Amino acid sequence: MFTRPPYETVDLSRAIVQPVDFSQWGTIAVPVDVLRLDLIHPVISGNKWFKLKYHLQSARSKGFKGILSFGGAWSNHLVAVAEAALINNFAAKGIVRGERNEPLNPALQDAENAGMELLFVNRTEYGEEEMLQIKMQEQFPDFAVIPSGGQSAEGVLGASEILTLVPDLARYSHIACAVGTATMMAGLINSSLPHQQILGFSSLKLSNTNDNTLLQFLSKHALNDRYQLIYDYHSGGFGKHKPELISFMRELYLQTKIPTDIVYTGKMAFGLNDLLQKNFFTSGNRVLMIHSGGLQGNRSLPAGLLSY
Repeated sequence: MFTRPPYETVDLSRAIVQPVDFSQWGTIAVPVDVLRLDLIHPVISGNKWFKLKYHLQSARSKGFKGILSFGGAWSNHLVAVAEAALINNFAAKGIVRGERNEPLNPALQDAENAGMELLFVNRTEYGEEEMLQIKMQEQFPDFAVIPSGGQSAEGVLGASEILTLVPDLARYSHIACAVGTATMMAGLINSSLPHQQILGFSSLKLSNTNDNTLLQFLSKHALNDRYQLIYDYHSGGFGKHKPELISFMRELYLQTKIPTDIVYTGKMAFGLNDLLQKNFFTSGNRVLMIHSGGLQGNRSLPAGLLSY
């Protein structure tokens, strides 16, 4: 049972494009802007709404009474699913990796407060997500099952609408995004213009090999090869962070008032800044960063480590 009413509905008009000044870290000759998807909703922020949109439409058209999805203990995705279900009058179930610990962390507590029933599974079972999805669909036939992170054709379709919010899209040569499941990245690839390159900054510690899950997903869902996955800025791995990342995020916020997170957007902005310093881009280029929202990961940090 939820303990509060839903927040306001998603407002895409809030997704402004604003310049980002990286010159404090060195001489920058290439202009950079950011699409502030983090502003469209206090909970279903960033790319979450786009990745859920067509799952929600499908669930309603098929008569499901609820939606069910998967995530870790600090999952942006589960909190967004819970809120989206509340707004759209669906029941919600969240399958959480690991054991339940009391008290719940703030992210999982938010999901419960929005009405989501949390079900915890061991890490081995969670790791077999395809089998787990089948099991959950059989166990809860009235619930539409959404893969973790919205990683699906429906998620890609929704993410392909993100760039419609960008005025004068053609002026950008590169579009930079954080990558967790590659769902948003595939949508950006499919909706970008022929002269544009998508730069995906992996939050996962991966290599450019055949067992790379991001490359596997993109090979199925990306409609062109105008993209590059960048693996050098994961800061130790998924959900991990190094002091230089925290320092950069602090300084970026002080200079721009743009909050980023330790899991996704902070690493993307840190990596992009490093590429700018290394003259990765050439004269005439212009870069658009996608702020994909979701600051749940920062709540795992000690109080006061970040100033926002």
